[in-house]
Amino acid sequence: MYSQGLIGSDSSTDETVEFLAAFQARIDAEEKIEPNDAMPEGYRRTLIRQIGQHAHSEIIGMQPEGNWITRAPSLRRKAALLAKVQDEGGHGLYLYSAAETLGVSREDLTDQLLDGRAKYSSIFNYPTLSWADIGTVGWLVDGAAIMNQIPLCRCSFGPYARAMIRVCKEESFHQRQGYEILLTLCKGSAAQKEMAQESLNRWWWPVLMMFGPSDGESVHSDQNTKWGIKRFSNDALRQKFIDATIPQAKVLGIEVPDPDLKWDDSLNDGRGGYVHGPIDWDEFWRVVKGHGAMNRDRIRNYKKTVDDGAWVREAAMAHAEKRAARKLAMAAE
Repeated sequence: MYSQGLIGSDSSTDETVEFLAAFQARIDAEEKIEPNDAMPEGYRRTLIRQIGQHAHSEIIGMQPEGNWITRAPSLRRKAALLAKVQDEGGHGLYLYSAAETLGVSREDLTDQLLDGRAKYSSIFNYPTLSWADIGTVGWLVDGAAIMNQIPLCRCSFGPYARAMIRVCKEESFHQRQGYEILLTLCKGSAAQKEMAQESLNRWWWPVLMMFGPSDGESVHSDQNTKWGIKRFSNDALRQKFIDATIPQAKVLGIEVPDPDLKWDDSLNDGRGGYVHGPIDWDEFWRVVKGHGAMNRDRIRNYKKTVDDGAWVREAAMAHAEKRAARKLAMAAE
């Protein structure tokens, strides 16, 4: 449970000011905040929003890859893809469990997703049109996720930080798996390499958008950083991702679709880095607001899954209730 007695940032009472100062001192001292600890309501709401969105992204993210399970080019690839999709479902479970420690139910989080109050990563509203997309999703999408998520292992909220340790280990494996798929294609026929290039052309810019709006345009960034939820700015993480990814693309022998891309020795405190071209933020907000290629399909498919699985949840709950009743009856004898 969470404390409801010391929660507002709107109050100007000395007690509330003192509480907020003491809470911030714990954050600054790198102490972990646990579910039973008193916390500002804004901190709790922010975590519910972020962890919920993260969990939703893992669950919705199963769809574009699940689309290729029956069409994988070999039994080995199919088994690996099945395992990966299963991992993503597990990540969603870890994260929903972490969110529940903040006093919100999984059912409420699901309802928020289905009725549009909650969001998931915009990247999953793009279709996987070829087998190469499965490699690109692993290499780029999971690679960008790792850049975002490794700092979350140091998040100030204990359950979230601990969940992310395992998630990041598995995402790292997924990233290598995707890169290996593309490496195989790029070493194959000309048609296979062309497929890999075409996939990169479609996914590059949406992946850069995964890090969120540029510094100064993100609504929650400053407060999240102060609370120890966020460790690095969106632009800093995006820059780190680009600098790590361009050399990998060169090994593959395919080109990033950015004519303005160039090396700048002055970036990263003189260590150098890549300058990229302008990002189409109109496209980003269009997809976020529900107008991407797959927005409706993703939610419709998920709603069908929730509805079709209702009988399983009801049966499990009924069994649990009967078992609890038997235990109470035995204890009373």
